[in-house]
Amino acid sequence: MLRIAVPNKGTLSESATTMLREAGYQLRTNSKTLVSRDDTNGIEFFYLRPRDIAVYIGEGILDLGVTGRDLLLESEAGALEILPLGFGRSRFHYASPAGTFTDVAELAGRRIATSYPILVKKDLEDRGIDARTVSLDGAVEVSIELGVADAIADVVETGTTLRQAGLETFGEPLMRSEGVLVAPQDRPQLSEAAQVVVRRLESVMVARSYVMLDYDVPVEKLSAAVAVTPGFESPTVSPMRDPEWVAVRAMVSADAQHTVMDQLYTAGARAILVTNIAACRV
Repeated sequence: MLRIAVPNKGTLSESATTMLREAGYQLRTNSKTLVSRDDTNGIEFFYLRPRDIAVYIGEGILDLGVTGRDLLLESEAGALEILPLGFGRSRFHYASPAGTFTDVAELAGRRIATSYPILVKKDLEDRGIDARTVSLDGAVEVSIELGVADAIADVVETGTTLRQAGLETFGEPLMRSEGVLVAPQDRPQLSEAAQVVVRRLESVMVARSYVMLDYDVPVEKLSAAVAVTPGFESPTVSPMRDPEWVAVRAMVSADAQHTVMDQLYTAGARAILVTNIAACRV
C-alpha cells in the first residue's frame, strides 16, 4: 500500500486535500484523524506537520508527500521535488521597518530573525554577506521591535502581516514557493502506484487550467474560427443538420476563455458554450 503524507492543518492542508479529492482519492472526514486509508486506491494517508513531511519522505518512511518548497529546502532532508502543484504560492523576502534598508547588501553585520535559518544562511553566503542569523520559531515580525534583530526574512503571501507590523520588503525575493509533491531522493524511479498519483494530480492541474468550448459556426467561416481555437492536436468538428453549419469543440485556456469567446463571435460563431473540466489526461 502506498503511503502519502498530507499537511495536517493550514492553507497547504486545505489545498492539498481538495486537489487529492479532485484526483479521486478518499481522505479523512475528521480533522483529528491522523491516519486514513483509501482501500479502493490502495493508499494510506498520514497527516503530519508540514515542516516534518520532508523528513519522513527523506528517510524513506513514506513514499510521497505534499509540503511547501520553502519547507522542503529548509529541511535538507534528502527529499526531492517531483511536481509543483500550483497552490500556496508565496515569496520569501527580507523585510525591515519602512525606510531602513533598500538593498540586501546593507545587511552586512546586522542581525536577521527568521524561522528558516538554513535558507537564509545559504542566501547570505551566496551573496557574500556576513550577517548573523537569529533563529525563531514563528512570529518573527515582532523581533525587530523587541530589539532581537535588525531585519527579518520570512514567507510573504499578501504582505498584510508585514504592513500591520510596520515593515516592508526590500531587495529581490530569496525564493518563490508553492505546494509541491516530494519523494525520497534516493529512489531514482517512482513505483507504478506513485506514478499513477502523479498523473492524477497532473490531470487535476490541467483540468483547472482549461475549459471545454463548444460553438456553432458557418462552414465558410470555419477556418477563421478554428484559428482561434486550435485545441491540443486539433479541434473536433461535427456536421449539423443544416449542411451550411458545423459544431466545433476544443479545449482553451481558462484564463483566456472570455477573450476567445469575443473573438469567436466576431468570426461568426454562435451558441458559444463553456464547460468546466473535472479531470483530464493530455
